[in-house]
Amino acid sequence: MSDVATGDAPAEAQQANPLREGLRLERTPQPCSLVIFGASGDLTKRKLVPALYALHSEGLLPTGFTVIGAGRTAMADDRFRSAMRDAVGAFGRVTLRESLWSTFAEGLRYAAVDLDTGDGFDELKRVLRDVDGERGTSGNRVYYLSVPPSAIGAYADRLGDEGLAAAPDGGFARLVVEKPFGRNQQTGRALNTELHRSFSETQLYRIDHYLGKETVQNLLVFRFGNGIFEPLWSRQYIDHVQITVAESMGVENRAAFYEEAGALRDIVQNHIMQLVAVVGMEAPANFAAETIRDEKVKLLRAIRPIDPERALQHTVRGQYGSGWVDGRAVPGYREEKDVDARSLRETFVAMKLDIDNWRWAGTPFYLRTGKRLPRRATEIAIQFRRVPHSPFLGGRDAGGAEDQATLGITPNLLVVRIQPDEGITLRFNAKVPGQTQRIRTVNMDFLYGSSFLTESPEAYERLLLDCMLGDATLFAREDEVDEAWRICTSILDGWRAHPPDPANFPNYEAGTWGPQEAHDFIARDGRAWRRL
Repeated sequence: MSDVATGDAPAEAQQANPLREGLRLERTPQPCSLVIFGASGDLTKRKLVPALYALHSEGLLPTGFTVIGAGRTAMADDRFRSAMRDAVGAFGRVTLRESLWSTFAEGLRYAAVDLDTGDGFDELKRVLRDVDGERGTSGNRVYYLSVPPSAIGAYADRLGDEGLAAAPDGGFARLVVEKPFGRNQQTGRALNTELHRSFSETQLYRIDHYLGKETVQNLLVFRFGNGIFEPLWSRQYIDHVQITVAESMGVENRAAFYEEAGALRDIVQNHIMQLVAVVGMEAPANFAAETIRDEKVKLLRAIRPIDPERALQHTVRGQYGSGWVDGRAVPGYREEKDVDARSLRETFVAMKLDIDNWRWAGTPFYLRTGKRLPRRATEIAIQFRRVPHSPFLGGRDAGGAEDQATLGITPNLLVVRIQPDEGITLRFNAKVPGQTQRIRTVNMDFLYGSSFLTESPEAYERLLLDCMLGDATLFAREDEVDEAWRICTSILDGWRAHPPDPANFPNYEAGTWGPQEAHDFIARDGRAWRRL
């Protein structure tokens, strides 16, 4: 049996587990070609091809599967294969092995494309025809646009003009679009209109790699697969929710993009809003893609609009100055290459959302994200309400928060860690051994690595495979994107009308947890950000 069919697992191991074998075969897509536009970029080298190689190593790719790199620069197939081999060796989760690589490399091709010339797609069309004949891909295609946002519409139009957007009989043609999906609600809608000129909504896969992370997917199972948690998942028992996406790095080589985007567009509109939807959505009737996405949209629609004139009351923005991160001095945002020395672009956002529905009314969601924070971490913290009355003072306690705090009684907390150290922690109160009535918080921890003794797949592995299978569950639908932009556009409008005082920017040191205003912001509600 070939490496393509079995990966590196011994034949007897596969025969000993027919359930796993059956599930694996059920998840194998039809033979197809994956065309990556922008194949010379970092995303292709660091994420896409290493993810595809990992899928190949597990025997999850179909027979004849082919990757066609497409870009303006002419390149021979062997040179492209060599570059991708180096990429897998440098960035891959799965160790590069010659026997696996040789079969994977057989399916690597390259085609030069040029949007600006009439015959600029002729070579790509020729390569696709050759691959269909030589490798049996039957005209099934996935087009991945790893290109600048300004070029997305042009590539989609050109694929339609060249007749490449039409699916063959019984087959498929799909388009994967990377974020950002526009710059505000108006441009997001305009982009969707452009895409729909050549591709139907069912052909579009707007990718957000956060939804491919195992911990995010597990949150759905955690909520809807356990009878003890979902009854508590509401305003009656939950005081508030905190979602944090913290990065210790700066803008790195993305300064030009960041000057245009900022933290709200880069992280909140997509990643964080998707997490809000998954945490807050109602239980779906089933796990069909459209059923789940319907419930996510309902949740996003229930988020109370933020009037632009009140945007500063619901949000805090910040920009990092120079400081220390991981024991080394780092420059401020305005000192980064390609950043305007007077830039007012935000690198930190904190905000409060209110959800006007039966489940969440009165339970706020606090969101924050920032660059050059003390550590890299993404987590969802569900803080439950305090006990209504504490009996441990023998009737002298009125049940107030101060008395409970004196005893060491803290609210229960459920933390879902998305990265790093993926897992779930439940914090509760317990008695300290001894003759006195001392109470201390303790944790129950679930860690992916120690519980399953296996490495979690990268997000792009799951998402690329789902796209080839036609499973859109973990991809953003048009109305999801529009609702997320509805919320963020009103904030952007308010910020534009009330720009920050240049004298107060930057307003937090690199290596700290954001501006003091963010701590004051949540303290007004009698709450505090969780210490990570």
